[in-house]
Amino acid sequence: MKAYPLKFSPVFSYRLWGGEKLKTVLQKEYSENNIGESWEISDVENSETVVLEGVYKGKTLRNLIKEFKGNFLGNKVYQQFGNEFPLLIKFIDAKTPLSIQVHPSNEIAKERHNSFGKNEMWYVMEADENAELIVGFDKELDKEGYKKHVEKGSILEVLHHEKVIEGDTFYIPTGRVHAIGAGVLLAEIQQTSDITYRIYDYDRVDAKTGKLRDLHNDLAIDVIDFKSYKEYKTSYKTTPNISNELVHSPYFKTNIIIVEDTIVKDYSNLDSFVIYICVEGSFALIDNRKTTYLQKGETVLLPASIEKMEVNAISPKSKLLEVYL
Repeated sequence: MKAYPLKFSPVFSYRLWGGEKLKTVLQKEYSENNIGESWEISDVENSETVVLEGVYKGKTLRNLIKEFKGNFLGNKVYQQFGNEFPLLIKFIDAKTPLSIQVHPSNEIAKERHNSFGKNEMWYVMEADENAELIVGFDKELDKEGYKKHVEKGSILEVLHHEKVIEGDTFYIPTGRVHAIGAGVLLAEIQQTSDITYRIYDYDRVDAKTGKLRDLHNDLAIDVIDFKSYKEYKTSYKTTPNISNELVHSPYFKTNIIIVEDTIVKDYSNLDSFVIYICVEGSFALIDNRKTTYLQKGETVLLPASIEKMEVNAISPKSKLLEVYL
C-alpha cells in the first residue's frame, strides 16, 4: 500500500436542529440549510465517505479494506472486523436541542437491526454561553417511574443537565440517555452504527415532512440504564506534546495532544489505523518528506502501515484528537 494521510469528502446530513457553524466555524462547503452533521469518516451504508485526494482518490473505506486488509486497518483490527470499518467520525452543530435519545448495546443492535451498537464520545469544540448537554439521570429510576415521566411529558425534569465549555468531554456508553443542547459544536467518535431510539422530541414538527418525528419508547425501555452516576464528565490531563488519555473504551481509544512545536509519533507497535481530528489550530503532518496540512474541522486517517508521523503545530497550542483501536 502507498500509505499516506487520507482525507475524505464529508457527507453532510440535514437535521431540523442544524445550524451554520459547520460552515462558519469549521469552513465546510455546502449549500443546503439546517446541516447538523458532517460525517468525516463513514462506512455506513449509503453514507460512505470517499478519499479526497492522492492515488486512492474516490475509494471508500470498504474498497481500501478489501484491497489492503491489515496493511490498512491493522492486522488485529482486520481479524476482528473483517471488511467493516469499526468507527464513525462526525462533527455536530446543534442550533436547537437534539431529541432525548438512547442507543442499544452490541447484542441488542445485532439482534434487532443486524448492526453494531453505538457507544460514543463527545468532545466540545465550541459552546455558546450557558449551552448544555443532557447526560444520564439526576436520580435513579425504575421502568415504571420512567414510563410515568414519559407519559406526563416531564422526562426533562429527571435528566442530568450540565453546562459545558470548550474541551469538555463525555463518554456515552450504550444505554445512557443523552442529548446535545442548543449552541454546542462538538466532535463525535462512535462505533459504526446509525441506530438511535428517540424518547422525547419537544413535540417538534419537521419542516421537511410537516410531521412529528417518530418516538421509539417501546424499543428504548429495554436498553436504558436507569442508574444515576456521581460524575458524567471525563477528567483528563493536558500535558503538552504527549498523548493524554481522554476516553479508552473497549470500542475505541481517544487521546488529546496539545502540540506546542513539533513531535514525532511512533506507531510501529500499535497495529491499528490512527485518526487525527483537528479541534483547534492547524498542523503540518510530515511523512516520508511529504506534507499534509490539517486545520480545525478537518480529519485524516493514517493507514496502519504508517509507522511514524511528524506533527508540527502551525499555530500555538494546536489540538488533535488521536483515535485508534
